[in-house]
Amino acid sequence: MDNKFILSSIIFILTYALIVSEKINRTVVALAGAVVVLFAGLVTQDKAVEYIDWNTIGLLVGMMIIVGITRRTGVFEYLALKSAIKAKGDPMTILIFLSVITAVASAFLDNVTAVLLVVPVTFSICKELQINPIPFIITEILACNIGGTATLIGDPPNIMISGPAGISFMEFIYNLGPIAVVVFIVTVAILRIIYRKDLQADHELMEKITQLNPAEQIKDKKLLTKCLWALGLTILGFGLHALIHLPTATIALGGAVLLMLMTREEPEHVLESVEWPTIFFFVGLFVLVGALEENGVIHWVAESALHLTGGEIVTTGLLILWLSALASTFVDNIPFVATMIPLLLQMGQMGGIADLNPLWWSLALGACLGGNGSLVGAAANVIVAGMVEKRGYHLGFLSFMKIAFPLMLLSIIMATVYLLLFIY
Repeated sequence: MDNKFILSSIIFILTYALIVSEKINRTVVALAGAVVVLFAGLVTQDKAVEYIDWNTIGLLVGMMIIVGITRRTGVFEYLALKSAIKAKGDPMTILIFLSVITAVASAFLDNVTAVLLVVPVTFSICKELQINPIPFIITEILACNIGGTATLIGDPPNIMISGPAGISFMEFIYNLGPIAVVVFIVTVAILRIIYRKDLQADHELMEKITQLNPAEQIKDKKLLTKCLWALGLTILGFGLHALIHLPTATIALGGAVLLMLMTREEPEHVLESVEWPTIFFFVGLFVLVGALEENGVIHWVAESALHLTGGEIVTTGLLILWLSALASTFVDNIPFVATMIPLLLQMGQMGGIADLNPLWWSLALGACLGGNGSLVGAAANVIVAGMVEKRGYHLGFLSFMKIAFPLMLLSIIMATVYLLLFIY
């Protein structure tokens, strides 16, 4: 181990620790770590740019623009209120409907966007019914991370994995969709049992909900039509990814540009919907991990992991699944996956593993489902906790974990069985 090996490892660990501590904004920390490795000469500027996964960046920007414009139409508020009316104001049924909307929105938009759209409406419905919103909020957090597991664009870890792994949109749905559906059904069923006493409301208040008009939530019908066309074509493009041979970033950015042309909105207003701190957080991480790869750290870890598992594909895959799940419970799954991607590529080269796909599925399942283990496991969890606090409620770290962690472990057990039966 030379000095660069040790220094790049120390900088990465310190940066990671600061991200987990949340004492300094994580984007600032990631960019600071990237700048330090550049100034320390651990990676050159040209090499650092090469290590940035531009497909991930482009895909995120494109989808953020489409979702940002669509959000203005009020369609998500319409869907939530329509579900409450369809449920005839029954809290138990509303819980199921809202969790389904959250999971589907998370799968085809992204999990952060899904909770930003559904959670405010949930508070409004619970206020009308005069019931505790926390059971709904916890269910929606879990639903969004499970739903995001099913598709390439649902959760940032999947977006990050898709490029290096060369996995298409349809392959994600085909391989991860079935287990995501099973985990979702089991999780919501258990939560209904846990919260059955909290999901009771006065019949007069339930009746009042049914009198509301969901059509009032739609703010701009013409804009909604344009957004649905652009979103539909983009998702169709993802589905035909393997046939048209275009990268997912190109498809997402194409959809975003098409929608901008259709709406004729000023670029300044449209680009405000892009979560630039998230984008630059990814940039910083890619450079940090690039420094690890450049100085042999990734190679050394891969060699150690292969020695531990003997290079046996099933043992290696299950180790990755459980390690990813437990790690993603206590640290944000994005930096963890950023570190694991080059590690798996190295393991494939060194261990002579021709088909790495089973390992990619293990990583995706572990990272996405593991994010349900605690409030800091995924970005969506942290965002919802902040929204809850702003509305005068309290969602404590331990109170959330008491419910979520056992359910996360159950989901990983189900994923283990699924992988052994259908993937390995």
